[in-house]
Amino acid sequence: MTIYSLYIYDRHCACVYYQDWHRTKQPKRAGEGGGILNAVSQAVSPLATDSAAPTPSGFSSPRNTLSSTSGLVVAVGEDPVTPLPNPTEHARSNTLPFDEEAKLVYGVVLSLRNMVKKISGRDEQFTSYRTSSYRLHLYETVSGYKFIMLSDAATDGLRFILRQIYNGPFLEYVVRNPLVPMDSRSQGIDNDYFRASLDRLVRGLSVFN
Repeated sequence: MTIYSLYIYDRHCACVYYQDWHRTKQPKRAGEGGGILNAVSQAVSPLATDSAAPTPSGFSSPRNTLSSTSGLVVAVGEDPVTPLPNPTEHARSNTLPFDEEAKLVYGVVLSLRNMVKKISGRDEQFTSYRTSSYRLHLYETVSGYKFIMLSDAATDGLRFILRQIYNGPFLEYVVRNPLVPMDSRSQGIDNDYFRASLDRLVRGLSVFN
């Protein structure tokens, strides 16, 4: 069982954090003016216009061990209502800029969550969905933050892990960190302490390969 990547969105629907562990093809950097906030991830932020381009974080993606037929899980496509496509098909297509990828992931989750509420009632919660190639897991906080994790299809529900991330590293190094602007609409929440703590937590799980 393998964990691929994590996206965190704030209550304004903006992606404020991204981290991946097993991707055979790294996400394309967001374009200038593409809508991505600062401090989401150095690995996907737009390159600096001068010669002093940002140095990728040492915790962004230290391992890429999956083959292209078994583990590339990213959000691609044109219709945000359509579930994420087969990762093996994406490996042969052009990679979207990260800002478009993040919007598509959020659009898929929002569409499926609304569909579940309309069909099953307001008390029903959307927590995950599975395809033949991957599984998406969702945990939403009372303050409107959404934690979205992508894993291989054989992995059981990881909502409890997302709750651990929220109650542990997120509260400790984001919410209680006076240097991290919450709900700023212009700044993400990436910082070295949060990224390192999250990386240790995920790598310490028995489901992590």
